[in-house]
Amino acid sequence: MRYSFILLILICFGCQPKHDVPVTIELNNNWQFKKTTDSVWHSATVLGNVFSDLLDHDLIEDPFIGNNEEKVQWVSEADWEYKTIFSIEEETLEKEKIELNFEGLDTYASVYLNDSLILKANNAFREWKVDVKQFLNEQNELRILFENTSKFEEVEKEKLPYELPEGNRIFTRKAQFQYGWDWGPKLNTSGIWRPIKMVAWNDFRIRNIEVIQNVLNDSIARLESHMDYEGFDQENLFADYYLNGDLIGTHDLEMTKNFGLFFNFEIKNPRLWWPHNLGEPYLYNIKVIVKDDKKILDSISVKKGLRTIELITEKDSIGESFYFKVNDVPVYAKGANYIPQHSFQNKVKDDDYEKLLNDVVDANMNMLRVWGGGIYENDVFYDLCDEKGILVWQDFMFACAMYPGDDNFLENVQQEASDNVKRLRNHASIALWCGNNENSEGWHRWGWQANRSEAEKEEIWNNYLKVFDSILPNTVSQLTDTDYWESSPKYGRGNPKYKTEGDAHDWWIWHDGYPFEHLDENVPRFMSEFGFQSFPSYETIRYINQSDSIEINSDSFKNHQKHSRGFQIIEEYMQRDFPVPENPEDYVYMSQLLQAYGITKGIEAQRRAKPYNMGTLYWQLNDCWPAISWSSIDFLGNWKALHYKAKRSFENVLISSTIEKHILRTFAANDTLSNVPLNLEFKIIDFEGNIIWNDTVTDILNSNESKLIFALNLNDLDFDRSSAVLVISKDEKKWLHYFSKPKDLKLKEGEILKKITKTDDGFNIELSSKTLQKDVFLYTKTNGHFSDNFFDLLPNQPKTIEFSTQENESVNFNIKCINNLIR
Repeated sequence: MRYSFILLILICFGCQPKHDVPVTIELNNNWQFKKTTDSVWHSATVLGNVFSDLLDHDLIEDPFIGNNEEKVQWVSEADWEYKTIFSIEEETLEKEKIELNFEGLDTYASVYLNDSLILKANNAFREWKVDVKQFLNEQNELRILFENTSKFEEVEKEKLPYELPEGNRIFTRKAQFQYGWDWGPKLNTSGIWRPIKMVAWNDFRIRNIEVIQNVLNDSIARLESHMDYEGFDQENLFADYYLNGDLIGTHDLEMTKNFGLFFNFEIKNPRLWWPHNLGEPYLYNIKVIVKDDKKILDSISVKKGLRTIELITEKDSIGESFYFKVNDVPVYAKGANYIPQHSFQNKVKDDDYEKLLNDVVDANMNMLRVWGGGIYENDVFYDLCDEKGILVWQDFMFACAMYPGDDNFLENVQQEASDNVKRLRNHASIALWCGNNENSEGWHRWGWQANRSEAEKEEIWNNYLKVFDSILPNTVSQLTDTDYWESSPKYGRGNPKYKTEGDAHDWWIWHDGYPFEHLDENVPRFMSEFGFQSFPSYETIRYINQSDSIEINSDSFKNHQKHSRGFQIIEEYMQRDFPVPENPEDYVYMSQLLQAYGITKGIEAQRRAKPYNMGTLYWQLNDCWPAISWSSIDFLGNWKALHYKAKRSFENVLISSTIEKHILRTFAANDTLSNVPLNLEFKIIDFEGNIIWNDTVTDILNSNESKLIFALNLNDLDFDRSSAVLVISKDEKKWLHYFSKPKDLKLKEGEILKKITKTDDGFNIELSSKTLQKDVFLYTKTNGHFSDNFFDLLPNQPKTIEFSTQENESVNFNIKCINNLIR
């Protein structure tokens, strides 16, 4: 009898569960939606928004086509209701705690569970967590009422005795670009744009983890893991932790009021995370499994890149520096400003992130600035930036406005900042948190203070300081070791300090009509915005017009130019520097060359000025809809001329020439961490390839430097500057410099011979010509990507381009170049 009793105990003990981990259920199925005044429900897609759902049912026309945007404005002005029915297993219902986590509701949402109001949300950027155990049954209805933003904005506006710039969007915490921008449509969405998850648990649940790097050197990394948790205080908790899949150790967990559960661990001979083109962006996979004496309670994983990143702002003889130091190495930042990839965020898939960030890497970029009028991006964006070595300048979501300062608004902002800093703080790619985009510049320079009393101005500015000089920097400093920058730019272009301190936005180009040569002569410490518009690809124009013809003068197409003077500015600049074609197809091509010409002129001037200047981020990388805009990659993912030419200007070793008072000056910039031997051949040739002058330069370009390597008085040479080009060669690599503007070049017409060869991945296209062909543009209606484009084909020097495509049939390749357009 005694033995039977012992056996029974052993059997019962062996039957005990080996884990008691939280159960997570994502509620993304069986959703329906309707306008609140309608009676008919339609199926809905979650994650999604009301515009996408209406499009799926053909209840609205596609706002991205023609001028349909105007026809759908009623959608934003209506209230919408979403509902779903879901069941819960009895085992889950019996859990001690059950919570609904709303990771993104856009924006003013009343949430009902089984007809009980459980949440009133008012911020699309916040996470909302609600204890719902008392409301749940085996069968449940979740219903969400989304009310249009204008009614709430009008209420808040009426509370103020004055108006704030810029419009009512400032009262609503959602993506500001949805209210319309000078590159994007007015499509103010509502809906469930991030997951709704039900989480059930008994004793213990990990909410998040932070891995803090205390010591990092060649021999050791000392790290500290902090876990926020939910559960009963209990002793005898311990954690197994794994590094890249290997069990490294087991630690007793200490519980503290401030840090939750934490433990320390070490990595010997750590591998560092480096930005793209400087080294490997190595990531450690860290997993923590929390247990008590008997079972697994929960686990969490995080990828961690070991690196140091500092924003260095130090006074010097000129003003004040602005640059990023990674692993104690000054890094020249090369990249662009990033906006949301679609007006309807649910349309952006993981593959879209992968493709766009591959395009960033392919263009030799190492930094993106996530602009403050968009969104705090999805986790996959930052994961990919970590993996690919792309530094992220992260704006908080405030742009081009002054915001209110009442207690409710400030509390909302505080929680928004906390949610997003916690979510993103483990990412190796996050280099900076920036308070806002151009709010300070707007207040000091854009006339926002006009006709206001001193008391009014003081109140508005004090409210600005509450957010950007108090709440946001305090949140960043409390939750992460990433640096904070109050406003981009530090000084507007009306302040002469814009060139000597902080970061700069140079909009004398474009907005003020300054010539591109302005960029040669006015280089700031860090250029965080400058840009110029161009037309998108032929494919995108056809999509807008729903026509095979390239039509750019129709009203429906003009609706996709959101800058009031955009067409006029492009025309004025084109007349200065380029031939102006009459044919629409040629005009589109020339607009892209114009954009690339101006922006790469700025990029190279800024890189020549290293280390005075330590970064160049042009406006903008991408589009949120098909448009005439400042992007280098259009909405359909096609590279414009700017992206191809920026790729060359962003190469780690750049040879760049400029002419000042008849003196040709050639600079070499080296962004690598190694010295580079330079054995360069200099030649001035005419457009048939005849040598006018030649020389050689031998030098050593030290790591991380830019310097003058050659100078020549052009008055000592007798040649026609409009019929010649400087060619600098290093092995197969060539850098070209022209002595006249493109419109003044005496280019000659000549045949471009092409030889096409089928490959496993597409086609090779070998081109050759007896005369120099300027800005050769290859294009086709077949989907694919050219390895190079908008390039100069030197006389009697064949060049092979790869066209990658999944199409197996023959492809018709067309060619365009400036030679054929010079009158």
